[in-house]
Amino acid sequence: MQHFLSTTDWSQSELQEMIDHARQFKNGLTSDALKNKSIALLFFNPSLRTRTSFEIGAWQMGGHAVVLEPGKSAWPLEFELGTTMDKTAEEHVSEAAQVLSRYCDLICIRAFPKFENWQDDRKDQMIKAFAKYSTVPVINMETITHPCQELAHMMAVQNRLGDQKKKKYVLTWTYHPKPLNTAVANSSLLIASKFGMDITLLCPTDEYLLDKRYMDIAKQQVETSGGSFNVSHDIEEAYSDADVVYAKSWGALPYFGHWEQEKPIRDQYKHFIVDQQKMSMTNNGIFSHCLPLRRNIKATDEVMDADYCFAIDEAENRLHVQKALMSRLINQS
Repeated sequence: MQHFLSTTDWSQSELQEMIDHARQFKNGLTSDALKNKSIALLFFNPSLRTRTSFEIGAWQMGGHAVVLEPGKSAWPLEFELGTTMDKTAEEHVSEAAQVLSRYCDLICIRAFPKFENWQDDRKDQMIKAFAKYSTVPVINMETITHPCQELAHMMAVQNRLGDQKKKKYVLTWTYHPKPLNTAVANSSLLIASKFGMDITLLCPTDEYLLDKRYMDIAKQQVETSGGSFNVSHDIEEAYSDADVVYAKSWGALPYFGHWEQEKPIRDQYKHFIVDQQKMSMTNNGIFSHCLPLRRNIKATDEVMDADYCFAIDEAENRLHVQKALMSRLINQS
């Protein structure tokens, strides 16, 4: 039985097969692969695209999705072993995962970091605990990575560019009034490096570099895939001749859990916004963001409304790639 926790656990060819299957769904393919199957969707955090696309995708393939919100519509859960459960948690993940496995054919988890201690959060404890105790496949709907977004993103890139290999891919940090999860940024490094792109990570300073784990994986993957990886703090250098610009804001890890200390630092870098002047430096480049996006903070109206922006295409692709993913996991479980 194989889970879908990270794309690092899957080969490029396996991921491409799912993208190709998703493209068939997008072109009108119908399927009853989930007929009489049930899926548990556990949301520890809010959602728009993820919840909608998973619920509708399951329904379109004949399945039934049950949405649970631990701490709201479901019991709050404990994840530590050996803990005396005398606080708010009413149930341990070991029982919850086993019970849901008896009811459901897939378990999907969305659980952001607590934003208190990165050394704890980077362990990705919640989804790993479900994967440990579950007897059915577990899907990562976003934790400290966002592998479903990766598939949707790469599908959209290929639809726009054709062969993505060796195309210059710029992952740029952008300003946001509050620090955000690094999940999508981590994931964009993982998928672009897996598929042989020439990656430039653009961020204001070394303080905004991503976790060394994902930087190292990206470096390892480009060696296999034929791409390249470098870091830049120079906006003009990074945007020059770019084929793809992908924007995301994230918090500086040295200040993780101490955001008030980071705020005066990040406030200096509002000029990292994606605007038409920067896009004009590219090689007729295309632009996207995972959404939601604060207009005229991360990217201007002009960029978001341009023909080269494929953010809506990427968001639509979430539905199709997740149908392909659920079909695959159901068939192998």
